[in-house]
Amino acid sequence: MRSIHEPMRSELRQQPRLRILAPFVCVFSRIGLTRWLSADRDGLGVVLDVSLKGARVMSAVTMTPGDQLAVSLRLPNQISTMNTDATVRWGNDQTFGLEFATLSRTAEMRLRKYLTQTSSTQLTA
Repeated sequence: MRSIHEPMRSELRQQPRLRILAPFVCVFSRIGLTRWLSADRDGLGVVLDVSLKGARVMSAVTMTPGDQLAVSLRLPNQISTMNTDATVRWGNDQTFGLEFATLSRTAEMRLRKYLTQTSSTQLTA
């Protein structure tokens, strides 16, 4: 419960996040300067929720806010992976939040299709 002396926190998320009932795999590689300064250059993660603007990922690889990544998402029921660049916005233990860079037209269409199919499936379940 929030006391009257605590400031209200505003929600920065612009797109609704969709919790994934069956998490799926993503693969990522650091890009930029951190690629050369980090022992863990590549990693494997599990996407726990996703939106058009980003995702929450669980991984054994520790991420720091500001890390730049090349990400491949293996969206369920789609033949090929969706690739994009992303920035780590927050990290907590083995979970971190990604903000996608500008998605290609194809990547955005595929992600919209997945979000629409998944949200309608969750509503009927």
